[in-house]
Amino acid sequence: MALATTADPALGLLELDSVAIGVLTGDAMVKASPVSAIYSGTVHPGHYLLAVTGDTASVEIALETGRATAGNVVIDEVFLPAVAAAVAAAIVTDSQAATADGEAVGIIECTGVAAAIDAADAAVKAADVQIATLRLADGLGGKGYVMLGGVLAETEAAVEAGLSRLDPGRVLHSVVIAQLAPEMRADLAADLRFRRVVRTGSA
Repeated sequence: MALATTADPALGLLELDSVAIGVLTGDAMVKASPVSAIYSGTVHPGHYLLAVTGDTASVEIALETGRATAGNVVIDEVFLPAVAAAVAAAIVTDSQAATADGEAVGIIECTGVAAAIDAADAAVKAADVQIATLRLADGLGGKGYVMLGGVLAETEAAVEAGLSRLDPGRVLHSVVIAQLAPEMRADLAADLRFRRVVRTGSA
C-alpha cells in the first residue's frame, strides 16, 4: 500500500549519508519491529532515506534500532506519531509544479528531507493552509522545502509553527509573501525546474 493511502498513524524517517549502511539499517529495522511498511532509496546528493509506517510503538522501536545501527551516518530524522494526510500525499506526488491557492504564500527551506517533512506536518496541523508543494532533495542538492498557500494570517501561523518545530540549524530560509504576483503564481504552477520552464515556455 502506498504511503499516501496507508491507514497507519505513525511515520518515521531516517536520512543517512551512506547507501551501504542504509540497506544494513533498513534490514535491522524491519527485523526488530513489526512495522507495516518500509520505503527506502537514494536521493541527492548520495543520501539514503528509510521511511517506516505503522503503529506508534512499532515505528519508535524501528527508529531506535535504526539509530543504533547507523550510528554517525545519520544526518537527520523525523518521527510523526500522527502524520498529516496532506503531508503523506505530498511526499509521494510526482508533480513538479506548485499550485499556491490563497492570497498568501509561505515557504520554509530546510537543510534536508526530514526537516522539510517535519516543518510541513507542523504547518498544516497548526493552520488552515494547503501544501502547494513539498520538494525533497532531488534537484536541490539534498535540501527540502515546503510551500504553503492560504489567507495571510493562516499562512503566517503555519510558517511560524513549522519553524517552531525545527531546531534553527535545520532551517535555511523562510518567507511569507502576502500577495504573490499573478505572473509568479503562473510560473510556479507551470514547473518548478528552471531549465524545464524556460525550455517549454510554459509559464
